[in-house]
Amino acid sequence: MSERSDIDEVRAALRAAASDHERVKIQGRMTDEVTDVIGVRMGTVFDIAKTHTGMPLNEVDELLDADTYEDRMVAVSTLDFKARAKNADRAALYDLWMRRLDRINTWDYIDRSAPRVVGWYLLDKPRDVLFELARSDDRWHRRTAVTAAFWIIRAGDLDDPLALCEILATDPEHLVQTNVGVALREIGRVDRARLEDFLARRGADVSAHARRTARTAL
Repeated sequence: MSERSDIDEVRAALRAAASDHERVKIQGRMTDEVTDVIGVRMGTVFDIAKTHTGMPLNEVDELLDADTYEDRMVAVSTLDFKARAKNADRAALYDLWMRRLDRINTWDYIDRSAPRVVGWYLLDKPRDVLFELARSDDRWHRRTAVTAAFWIIRAGDLDDPLALCEILATDPEHLVQTNVGVALREIGRVDRARLEDFLARRGADVSAHARRTARTAL
């Protein structure tokens, strides 16, 4: 009898942990009605992903094809756990993430993986791709741009993250504005004066939610 693949084990573990109660809770925060939800607590999803950090990238790629929310959450979480490793192949992780951008299409898929998988890879590279994403018509691409910048801000590199916030300051999408606010808050924790300057110039342009979040750093 052949051994089960990581992807088979992941799917079996998720379905064993599913509950109707959790499914209703998760469906309440979903931003589309297309993705299937089976109802697995996020802590359990992350534990399953961590257990399978060694999953081959071709299987992570296959999980991203799934119609089930939790399957894809394991996929992006696995990429995040892989990115934390000292010997991580950041180029391979980044290339897979960007190639499957069409499947990383909920706010929490992006938040779970963009900082380490995309932002960390771009620390010592040009960030043209983030500016392209920030100007996209797709709201998830724009959220990706500013969310990936979190890791760049963490490294103390503020120029490009501030430039991205300039582009996204008037973004009409709430789920973009929320992370513009987070980015500005984190910028303020690194350099209060630069946040104050941004808010003096563009504070009226960002959403009230983003402005409140940013000001918690002051």
